[in-house]
Amino acid sequence: MTGLELWPAGGRPWRLVTDTVMGGVSQGTVQLTEIEGQPAARMRGAVSTENNGGFIQIALDLASDGSAFDASRFTGLGLEVSGNGESYGVHLRTTELVRPQHSYRSSFTATTKLERLEFPFAQFVPHRVETPLNVARLRRIGLVAIGRAFDADLSVARLWLY
Repeated sequence: MTGLELWPAGGRPWRLVTDTVMGGVSQGTVQLTEIEGQPAARMRGAVSTENNGGFIQIALDLASDGSAFDASRFTGLGLEVSGNGESYGVHLRTTELVRPQHSYRSSFTATTKLERLEFPFAQFVPHRVETPLNVARLRRIGLVAIGRAFDADLSVARLWLY
């Protein structure tokens, strides 16, 4: 693999974010674990659409101070993930986005075996924002269980830019 390893080599912690920040009732956890001999971050929980909710997320800030990370020399991001056969989202945020619902999105299905997935930046779709994705201002990467009631179980062993 060529590129830039962001996790686990980058050492930044994953942070759990749920819809409770806006009144929802979804519940989740994030914990360090091991999958196929590799360290992994595991997000588990129950996504609920009650009370205008509907997501749990693990988020990785690319700079400790929340500033921009210039990813313009890369084509996309890669993940090694496993899960419970459900659909999940990869959400990108830049320093240009001000509202929490703004993001650039792609999706995938997490199978029960560890899989390597690649997401070209060109395939990310703007969500509730008109501004095109500016990867020179990348701030956060989120892995999200969203949009419907279900039990989430997603593990990420690696995250990199390519």
